Amino acid sequence: MGSPVVSDRIWTVPNLLSMLRLLGVPLFLWLVLVPRADVLALVVLALAGLSDWLDGKIARAWNQASKLGQILDPLADRLYIFAALLGLVVRGIVPWWLMAILVLRDVLIIGALPLLRHFGYGPLPVNFAGKAATMCLLYAFPLLFLAGYPGAVGDVARIMGWAFALWGTALYWWAGLLYAVQGLRLIGRTRRDERADRAGTRHEAPGGDTPGHGAGSTRSGDAGDR
Repeated sequence: MGSPVVSDRIWTVPNLLSMLRLLGVPLFLWLVLVPRADVLALVVLALAGLSDWLDGKIARAWNQASKLGQILDPLADRLYIFAALLGLVVRGIVPWWLMAILVLRDVLIIGALPLLRHFGYGPLPVNFAGKAATMCLLYAFPLLFLAGYPGAVGDVARIMGWAFALWGTALYWWAGLLYAVQGLRLIGRTRRDERADRAGTRHEAPGGDTPGHGAGSTRSGDAGDR
């Protein structure tokens, strides 16, 4: 069975779900920081997680995968992670360095996008480590909010929350390392193709033969796979 076709469509059901999920980010942050309605904030976070799972299922079942969806989906996840971290830091539940470590990783990934575009590549697809990291962090944050409550529930939530947070942070950086390796390989392949093209052009000039044609064809084939 082949990979689903990724279209340029904007108004699809998965994209609408992703847009609604993005609209929930400021609501979630307001609930955490202003009325401190943690239960309602966790309901918003749970609905966001449900819509994240649902839009992926719909995109595959209805063949509605799109380029916009590939941007909106991870963007929503990152914004919820950032919003939850900001709320936890402002309320003194987690230290600022945890937020700094996670934000630094995203800054490095975003900073690499212009370099990838220069070589003809868009954002790299989300890998399994990145998905696992996101899942761990989105499990960690509700538990860390509950850790502020007294009693056994708070104690258990604190232990489990920090376990998920530390594992999620480690996986988050591991996923970033995998992105870096993948990006360097793509850039290296493109540069090799460009050198092969230049060498083929030089060989072609004197006699009109086309020994470089094979190299050019190979690169065209690679470009079609991106």
